[in-house]
Amino acid sequence: MSTGMIIALIVIVAVVVVVAAALTLRNRNAPGGHGLRRRFGPEYERALARHDGDTRATEHELAERVKRHGSLRTRPLEPAERERFEARWAAVQERFVDSPPEAVAEADRLLDELAGARGYPDGGRYDEQLDALSVHHAHHVHGYRRVHHVVHTPAGDGAAGHAGTEDMREALVEARALFDDLVTSNRHETKTDRGSRQAPARTNSRAHLPWGVTRRHAKGS
Repeated sequence: MSTGMIIALIVIVAVVVVVAAALTLRNRNAPGGHGLRRRFGPEYERALARHDGDTRATEHELAERVKRHGSLRTRPLEPAERERFEARWAAVQERFVDSPPEAVAEADRLLDELAGARGYPDGGRYDEQLDALSVHHAHHVHGYRRVHHVVHTPAGDGAAGHAGTEDMREALVEARALFDDLVTSNRHETKTDRGSRQAPARTNSRAHLPWGVTRRHAKGS
């Protein structure tokens, strides 16, 4: 094989490698397709189910969410703010033992206020708030959706009286993950830092009772 042929083959291989790398990078950063599925995870599947399996409609909806809220700049909580929110959540957990409906309603209000404090749309625009949260907290936002649904499905006073205690407990447990994400003041705070910050709350003998609540522990079940 001539030297010229060898050089030509090397150039062709190099071009193929460069093109493949460029395509991989473009797909990784693309707002649609596999990029959306990776970014939204369970939210992608929920949207897909809502659109009866129509991937084009699903990806259009999620791409629009990213377009509207992807550049949203959140603000960290001040330490005093964070402590107040954590104290209120601990109170919600304790209240669940005696009054699950009121505890879930308070959790709904608390998540709304916490999201607003972090710079997300306020709860007066719940759908927009949820969309924005789903862009940045896709793996945990469904807990908030469940809590909000439990609270606001019944007609009238907005209490969660028509949901079963176990449904309310599960919704509250799932919503805790979003609360933990939002209450973190520094986006780069490690899980170890977060755990050490929350450790004192575990000394409260009742603070974590709701997460082990069975039907015989919670009243009204």
